[in-house]
Amino acid sequence: MEIFRIQDKIISWQKIEKTLRKALLMRSKGFSQQEIADRLSIDRTFISRLEGIGELRKGQSIACIGFPLQNKDEIRDILEKEGVDFILLMTEKERLDFVNNLSGKELLNVLMDLTARVRSYEVVIGLGSDERLKLIEGVLDGQFIGLEIGASPITEDKWVDPQEIRKILRSIKSAR
Repeated sequence: MEIFRIQDKIISWQKIEKTLRKALLMRSKGFSQQEIADRLSIDRTFISRLEGIGELRKGQSIACIGFPLQNKDEIRDILEKEGVDFILLMTEKERLDFVNNLSGKELLNVLMDLTARVRSYEVVIGLGSDERLKLIEGVLDGQFIGLEIGASPITEDKWVDPQEIRKILRSIKSAR
């Protein structure tokens, strides 16, 4: 249990997380903000702010970066059909070829260009290892949705569930 001491208070992160999850679940089931506030003994405006923090806003541009993917072509087809603006997917072999066929200077320049380009999108979907997702999220300004496909380092292609990709895209599009 993660505990924080703030002056004379003892705060439980698990209790906060459980309450937030319950509030969002209730909202997704059609409860009003006021009904949830009354039931959970929290302020209605807090629920509104909570929704604002996690909202994937309407009309957002979307990018997707993922590697190493076993079903790369299938995932690319889904992303293209759903109108994703920028797609960069690689198998492990493609990733290694990409890294090994460039000098250090060339690789740095390409990575800086890609980073600048991806940062221009409002929502970025990342498919990768736990550590890669943390790294990608750390360099982005906008909304980031990570789908972990394994623990770092991943050295072989991983299968990504197409239904998970569709679910992510539906959640983004429904917010548009």
